[in-house]
Amino acid sequence: MATTSRTPAGVERRIPEAVHRRRWGILTVLIFSLLVVVLDSSILNVAMKTIASPAPTGIGATQSQLEWAINSYTLVFAGLLFTAGMLGDRLGRKKTLLFGMVVFGAGSLLCSMATSPAELIGYRAAMGFGGAFVMPATLAIIMNVFEREEQPKAIGIWSGAVGLAIAIGPIAGGLLLAHFWWGSVFLVNVPIVVLALIGMVWLVPDSRDPNPGRPDPLGVLLSVVGLVALVYGIIKGGQVADFTVTQAWLPILVGILVLAGFVLHQLRSRTPMLDMGWFRNRHFSAAVVSVGLTFFALMGVTFFGVFYLQSVRGYSPLQAGLLLLPLAAAQLLVSPRARFVVARFGVRATCATGMLLIAATFAGFLLLGQHTGIWVLEVLSFFQGTGMALVMPPATVTIMGTLPREKAGSGSAVNNTFRQVGGSLGVAVLGALLSTTYRSGIQDRLGALPAPYRGTAGESIEGTLGVVEKIGPRAAALVDPAKEAFIHAMHVTALTAGGVAAIGAVVAFSFLPGRPPAAAQEGAGTGAPENPAG
Repeated sequence: MATTSRTPAGVERRIPEAVHRRRWGILTVLIFSLLVVVLDSSILNVAMKTIASPAPTGIGATQSQLEWAINSYTLVFAGLLFTAGMLGDRLGRKKTLLFGMVVFGAGSLLCSMATSPAELIGYRAAMGFGGAFVMPATLAIIMNVFEREEQPKAIGIWSGAVGLAIAIGPIAGGLLLAHFWWGSVFLVNVPIVVLALIGMVWLVPDSRDPNPGRPDPLGVLLSVVGLVALVYGIIKGGQVADFTVTQAWLPILVGILVLAGFVLHQLRSRTPMLDMGWFRNRHFSAAVVSVGLTFFALMGVTFFGVFYLQSVRGYSPLQAGLLLLPLAAAQLLVSPRARFVVARFGVRATCATGMLLIAATFAGFLLLGQHTGIWVLEVLSFFQGTGMALVMPPATVTIMGTLPREKAGSGSAVNNTFRQVGGSLGVAVLGALLSTTYRSGIQDRLGALPAPYRGTAGESIEGTLGVVEKIGPRAAALVDPAKEAFIHAMHVTALTAGGVAAIGAVVAFSFLPGRPPAAAQEGAGTGAPENPAG
């Protein structure tokens, strides 16, 4: 039974006392589940070269098969995020979280034992299916076990964990590959999943929407098809560095049209799975856009930052991962404390400042060259992580704070869907710009190579350096021009990303609230956790 005692803020507590007492233990369990899902998305990048090696070192995957090993996860994960959040509201968030973790763990185990690229692609899709049920549930449960006045702190820790997982993935992957076989990057998930499942069964309460309305199978179908088509087109355009090819623009167009149909269907439905009225709230919409733009920047900078460190500066994958730690450290330190900045200056000023800091650090990438002191990148990474940490927690709190508790799963799904689509756009768009600019910069220098090698050498700096290594001293003169072309491409890409972040600052300053939302909302709903005893 929910207690009626007063919190320090003088607001009647709506969380059952048994749940309230163990809320920090619940958060710890949720962060472990979050870490394993987010970390896995970045850890695979380090293992790509090993997986491409012939057996027994790897499984002989081609470049296309490696790309699909990544993209099969992303497509299923992004396509199901919103549906999974809605099902959590309807069926119970603990149930969907447990289901997602079991599927994710099983997929990880199968990936570690894959004997062919086709198996790896299929099992990665299964991991994406499970991960889609985990991400919305973690944030929704946080909203249902913490009182309003503690939610900013809890969400700050949650946001810091997301940033940390993205940054430490390459480090964890490098350490595992230094001592074990390629499948260890997947097998390591299994014991973490088992421990998280035990903690969930023991600690995490269930919660759901008491009035979920009628099922909407057509809405589910439209949302899944629309998101999968949109993300597929974005990925394809990034792969070929050209969004005008049919394989890119056609799926994007189909995705946009199907999602437009989804919106019309939701507007006409008496019991919509997504209340489109949420987007009429400018605070909600601006916060969603801020989350998407922040992850656009985060995934973009980790994408070209790793190439700069490894291909231009010659660091190993493990060293490159360690050099990106300031990005994670800043998020880990600042995210839980962003609420203090919000309390003093308001959501608008905090998020706008964070976006401007991100834009400024992207401009700072112009300082990076072949021989620049690496400390410059470390400083830029730290302040970039600080900017992201000033945006993500307040934006997420704003998104979730505008909704009643019983809609926490759907709200979390909207937050995570925009985060995932923003990240995919960051990798695809910035990656395409990087690749196109690099090609134009190196093209005139490829005439000295034998004709069969020119296409491969012109694709990327990795392709150029790979050809140089294969041909030997005759092509050694290409190394410095390749590095110079990449640095120029990185500068152009960074300035573009900075421009996007500056647009985000304008959105934040124009539409986010000037002061924190009220600690509690009238009519916030009654989605209190079920089964208070655990």
